[in-house]
Amino acid sequence: MSHGACWCAAAAAVVGVWAISARAIPSLQAPVQRIAIDATPVPLHPDDPSLTTIGDFRFAGGLELKTRQSTLLHELSDIAMTGADRFVAVGDGGVLLSARVVLDSKGRLTGVADASLSRLAGMDGRPLTDTNADAEGLTVLPSGDRLISFERHPRIWLYPRNGVLPREAPRPNAEFEDNAGIEAIAAAPDLGADAYLVGEEATGATWTCRLSTTCVKGHVVEKPDEFGLVSMTRLPDGLTAYLLRAYDPVRRSRIGLRIFRGTTLIARLDLAVPMTVDNFEGLTSTDAGE
Repeated sequence: MSHGACWCAAAAAVVGVWAISARAIPSLQAPVQRIAIDATPVPLHPDDPSLTTIGDFRFAGGLELKTRQSTLLHELSDIAMTGADRFVAVGDGGVLLSARVVLDSKGRLTGVADASLSRLAGMDGRPLTDTNADAEGLTVLPSGDRLISFERHPRIWLYPRNGVLPREAPRPNAEFEDNAGIEAIAAAPDLGADAYLVGEEATGATWTCRLSTTCVKGHVVEKPDEFGLVSMTRLPDGLTAYLLRAYDPVRRSRIGLRIFRGTTLIARLDLAVPMTVDNFEGLTSTDAGE
């Protein structure tokens, strides 16, 4: 859904919070294609390239990602860190991107390396196609297994770390608005090794789920009506970060990042034109520095 990648580090929270949204991804069961990614730096504010902070947040760098080796690198929907400098991302076309972020000596984002793309597989082992491939949320459990949420046909699948075929995982027992349903998903290891949070785009409603049982309704994330809840991630010290997105032809993309402890707002970040914004849908975190 978006065409650029923006990374922000949250100085307010002791841990660094990284938000990314870009273009496409690789799959788990299909052949993996190694690709070279051309990364073009973009500033936080095109009219003031020296601007690197907004309130308590520090801009760690932005990149526009392109490749000449595949047509799949587009419409990335969510991202998850799998190590200090490695990430995976999923996208609308049912693809999975795996790569390594490159930072300079000051911790600023300068590129993406060691990248590969593949298509997500269905339960029959075949690559997902059409609306079945509308992957929107991604998270990695402590076991290394990945949970991926799909929107147009609402469901959550578990992709085992060992590469065997995916299987159904518990999802909220609710009716979802078309194309505005299960958008956000986040592992919650502080609640249990198999615990994860699920968020609905249209309403901001959340649930706490476990692989070993069902989903339990949680609180509703406060947001303006025109914004949707598109991603979330758990942070240390009982914090949860939520990514909000809105779009209209006049104001174009508007992005909100909210960090809560329970229902108490701890920090917020708002991005809108003329700052560098896109249809950001991915949010992840790492404690590898501020």
